[in-house]
Amino acid sequence: MVRIKPFAAVRPPKEIVKEVAARPYDVLNSAEAKAEASEKSLLHITKPEIDFEPIIDEHSSEAYGKAVENFKAWQEKGWLVQDDRPYYYIYAQTMDGRTQYGLVVCAHTDDYAEGKIKKHELTRKEKEDDRMIHVKIQDANIEPVFFSYPDNDRVSAIISRYTAREPEYDFVAEDGFGHHFWVIDDKEDIDRLTEIFKDIPAFYVADGHHRTAAAARVGAEKRENNPAHRGDEEYNWFMAVAFPESQLKIIDYNRVVKDLNGLTPAQLLEKLEEDFTVRELGGKELSEGKPGAEKCRPEHLHQFSMYLDGKWYSMEAKPGRYDDGDPIGVLDVTILSNLVLDRILGIKDLRTDKRIDFVGGIRGLGELASRVDSGEMAVAFALYPVSMKQLVDIADSGNIMPPKTTWFEPKLRSGLAIHKLESGDR
Repeated sequence: MVRIKPFAAVRPPKEIVKEVAARPYDVLNSAEAKAEASEKSLLHITKPEIDFEPIIDEHSSEAYGKAVENFKAWQEKGWLVQDDRPYYYIYAQTMDGRTQYGLVVCAHTDDYAEGKIKKHELTRKEKEDDRMIHVKIQDANIEPVFFSYPDNDRVSAIISRYTAREPEYDFVAEDGFGHHFWVIDDKEDIDRLTEIFKDIPAFYVADGHHRTAAAARVGAEKRENNPAHRGDEEYNWFMAVAFPESQLKIIDYNRVVKDLNGLTPAQLLEKLEEDFTVRELGGKELSEGKPGAEKCRPEHLHQFSMYLDGKWYSMEAKPGRYDDGDPIGVLDVTILSNLVLDRILGIKDLRTDKRIDFVGGIRGLGELASRVDSGEMAVAFALYPVSMKQLVDIADSGNIMPPKTTWFEPKLRSGLAIHKLESGDR
């Protein structure tokens, strides 16, 4: 069963929360972050390389030092203020008329080490190391990780009572998504939530595998280096926002490839027809929101869309080319990887091959077409989204999804709550 605890968040005054809150560090490149960051934006802390002219290497010692300087300055200026005692918090997000309600908690590093916080993706050591540095230099979890948990009526009842109140924060970001935040301040409710989660069998990492692994590693390292370790130190915990499984929606995570591995477009189509039923759908105008564009989007499992040489195609995997009884083999990312990316295009390792890139479905099919039309890429593939049931089944079985399988929207805004590791109280 999982452990949670409340914490005294470092967070912005409500009058400036929209100015401070920022998109996560890993959905923006440095140039985008620099263009987007206002004076008070948390991006000056999560992507401090933008404070240099020209922009410097985000992994340089100068950038890391600037992150520490800015975090301290934001607190001195009153742009980030620590609460007077530990609380739980509710963070809700609204997208396309749908609202999901997350509980902001501290999760235990041992639960990750013991497999009670379940993952569905592999992590890369260099990315873990970078996130570790950020946690260690700040002695804080600046950005939360994104968990799901099995629906629980008792948790929902407590959350519903608070969300009936006026929110502490309530704003719509520039992308049109709504962000709402409440403080759970009643000690009985806080204690009750802590007890309820002792009956929750597991957390599932939805987004933030590297941040989760890094937080666990920092906790283990601090424990090892503390001869007076007791077990109740704040570094044993890290910040997460946990949502009920039924409220989450995974959207498509698509692929673009730089070249056709020596093939002409006609030769690629010929090879694809060995394993797929291929139909031409129309030209690039279909990806620009014109009538008929919806038919370019895959409608069910094992159906793919491809943009090649100015045209959209539907690709339906033929029976016998996949295994619906295998939690990994049934995934469309596996089918595409095995039958197209590997067998035809020669891409063996999705994590390291520089010929492939990944595009979140939030950017739309037009993004796929434009990257091919520009000449940057040669072909694009759109996939049907993975379901939450598939994610949970894979995590429960101890299996790992191929890289870049899930894309959750909306993303958590950073800066609504920060967790300091040196003390949960003031």
